[in-house]
Order: sequence, then structure tokens, then C-alpha cells
Amino acid sequence: EVQLVESGGGLVQPGGSLKLSCAASGFTFSDYGMSWVRQAPGKGLEWVSGIKYDGDGTTYADSVKGQFTISRDNAKNTLYLQMNSLKPEDAAVYYCAKDRGTGVGDGFTSWGQGTQVTVSS
Repeated sequence: EVQLVESGGGLVQPGGSLKLSCAASGFTFSDYGMSWVRQAPGKGLEWVSGIKYDGDGTTYADSVKGQFTISRDNAKNTLYLQMNSLKPEDAAVYYCAKDRGTGVGDGFTSWGQGTQVTVSS
């Protein structure tokens, strides 16, 4: 059974940083692209960033480019999202998602339960 467990969310002041983690199990993590998706209160899902199976290719939504960094450690079966210079509009529930194939953008087959990020002074 595929399991994706996010952690690292919390309350941070504007301009602060957080690093999210997603622990994966139940599948060969290194065979699949992975993504982060967020949902702000009252809004739809927004894809944030994706990374290829081998970590050798990353993509970002324009809204977070230069601000967030996605990475993965295939030896630890863990996906990360480093978020810097956080703004109130970055507040959302952040989900990690398993892509359908080795790349990014073919659709998601599994989701985590999400971790809440709150940006407020």
C-alpha cells in the first residue's frame, strides 16, 4: 500500500522559512516523479513543484519560482520542499503526490494527508 506522510508544517511569520518533508513507503520511490500541491482556504488545488524520479529535473509554478526548492533523497525515500521568504498567500495545506511515471505532469496516483502551513504575524 502506497503511503505518503507529510510533516514540517506549522506557523511561521512572513519572511520566514519552513522545510516540508514527505516520507514515502509501499512503492519503489526512486522509480517515480513526485510533486507538491497546495490548497489555500476556499481555493482549489494548486500544483507547486515537481521533481523527476532521479532528482535530475525540477519544475516550479511561477508563483513560487525562486522562493521554493524541491529535492528528494531516494536513499531515504523522502521528498522535501524548502520554502523561503514565506508570504501570507503561501498559507495552505501542502500535499505531496506520487506522479504516474518517472517524470512530472502525467497525473497523480497517490496523495498524502497534507500538512498545514500558516503564515501570519
